[in-house]
Amino acid sequence: MAYNVKLDIFEGPLALLLYLIKKNRVDIYDIPISTITEQYLEYLEVMRTLNLEVAGEFLLMASTLLHIKSRMLLPADTSEEDDTTEEDPREELVRRLIEYQRFRLAGEELLKRRLLGRDVFKRGLSNILDGLKEEDQKTVVEELSILELVSAFREILKRLPKESGLEFTVDRFRVTDRINSILDVLSEEESVRFDELFLPTSPRGEVIVTFLAILELARLRMIRINQSADGIIRLYRADRGENHYGKEP
Repeated sequence: MAYNVKLDIFEGPLALLLYLIKKNRVDIYDIPISTITEQYLEYLEVMRTLNLEVAGEFLLMASTLLHIKSRMLLPADTSEEDDTTEEDPREELVRRLIEYQRFRLAGEELLKRRLLGRDVFKRGLSNILDGLKEEDQKTVVEELSILELVSAFREILKRLPKESGLEFTVDRFRVTDRINSILDVLSEEESVRFDELFLPTSPRGEVIVTFLAILELARLRMIRINQSADGIIRLYRADRGENHYGKEP
């Protein structure tokens, strides 16, 4: 039986599009639709590789992007009889993105106001910083978003040899076992590099299960994931207790 997992941690398709626009450093009013569509479909493929449930809204947006791309490939109508300016096929999408971005920023601002006047601590992060040297603390940035983490995992997948007809099972690769092994490493070390958890010789199924274990640990707030200024991603254990997820006492 193939292992399937549903994680309610992925943001919607508009969030993914905004992330891709920011990552490619392009103008939101002049989206290179071919490039963005290709990368968007790659992210959906990663979700399918992970056996994650891809919501219908993600698939609908994929269809929308492909439709816009096809419209932009059509030759422009240069007929003299029609003096009206043809609407840019991307215009409606840009309006939706701008509106989504506006509401998202407003929500973040409201959240900050609700926390005003209170002591706010990021769980586990203060302990992590206390154990770092002053120069190392300066390189630590905010926690990665799920989209940034998936982006890093895409690079891991690209380095793996191609396999055909892959089917990995619960008996062979268990997420709970990988969760415990990651926590064991973090019990011995202050942190571990993200890429060090994926051995080049590991089967593709094991690599996928490792990433699912990282996502589950992050969802349960058992680990912190940060990226330094040099682009290195590290995992930190949020607490130093000995209780392991899924282990018998």
